[in-house]
Amino acid sequence: MRITVVQMNPGAEKSANIVQAERLIGQAVREDHPEFLALPEMWTCLGGDRATKFREAEILPPPGTNGAGGEAYEFLRRMARSHRVYLHGGSLAELAGEKLFNTTVVFNPEGQEIARYRKLHLFDIVGPDGTGYRESNTYASGDTIVTCDVGGIRVGLAICYDLRFPELFFALRRAGAELIVLPSAFTLQTGKDHWEVLLRARAIETQCWFAAPATWGRHFERGEARYTFGHSLICDPWGMVVAQASDGVGWASARLDPARTERVRADMPMLAARPVFDRKLL
Repeated sequence: MRITVVQMNPGAEKSANIVQAERLIGQAVREDHPEFLALPEMWTCLGGDRATKFREAEILPPPGTNGAGGEAYEFLRRMARSHRVYLHGGSLAELAGEKLFNTTVVFNPEGQEIARYRKLHLFDIVGPDGTGYRESNTYASGDTIVTCDVGGIRVGLAICYDLRFPELFFALRRAGAELIVLPSAFTLQTGKDHWEVLLRARAIETQCWFAAPATWGRHFERGEARYTFGHSLICDPWGMVVAQASDGVGWASARLDPARTERVRADMPMLAARPVFDRKLL
C-alpha cells in the first residue's frame, strides 16, 4: 500500500483551510498516486479564540449511519470518493455540548466513514519557553482505542500528544495494528527535540509502521503567534524514517510493505515476550 502524509499550514478559518487541503490532496494524488492519504491534527481550525473554535466545529453524524455532516466532514467524504482513496481526516473539532472533542474520522474510497477516534490525552502543559497550553479548557477526552481496516492493513488511530503515552500504542498493537496514524500539531519547541525520536521509539516498541502528518508554520492563538514543527514523516517497524516532509506545506509518500512487518516481528517476537515481563512486574 502506498500512503501519503499531507503537511499543512492551517489557520483559524475553516473555508480557507479546506481550499489548501483540496489543493494538496489533488497534487499528491496526481504525482504520487497513493491509496491512503492522511491530514494533520486540527487542520480545519488551528488557533483563534474559544468562540472561533466552536464556530468552526461540526456536529458529526451518528457513527455507522453515513449521514450528512458539516462542511469539513462532507469535504473529506468527497475527496475520498472522487479520488478513490482511503482518507484519514487528520482531526477536526467535534461539537459536544459545552466542550469539543478532538476527533479523527476515516473514509473508504466509496466515501463511507469506517472509523472515528476521539483524542485520549489532552495537551495541558507548559512549554520550555513558559508558554502554557490548556487543551482541557476547550476539549473533552475520548475513552476508547480504535482500529480499522484499510485495504487489508489494520490501522490504529492516535492524535499528537497521545504519542507520549506508550501504553496506548501497546494496546493498539495488541488490537492487531500494523500501521498507526498520528496526525499532529506539535509545537516548534517540543517538536525539534522530541518529534522524530518519539515516533521512532513508538515504532520500534510496537513493531508498527507510523504515518505522522503534521501542521507546520505560524498560526495565531487569541492574537498570539504560535509555531508548529511540521516534518511529517513515515517510519517502518524497525524505526527507520522512510519518507519525510521538509519545512513548508507539502507531503511525503512511501510504500508500506507487510512483508517487512512480518520479518521484523518474526525475528524479534516482542509481543510474545510481554506477558512474561508484565507478570514479573506484578
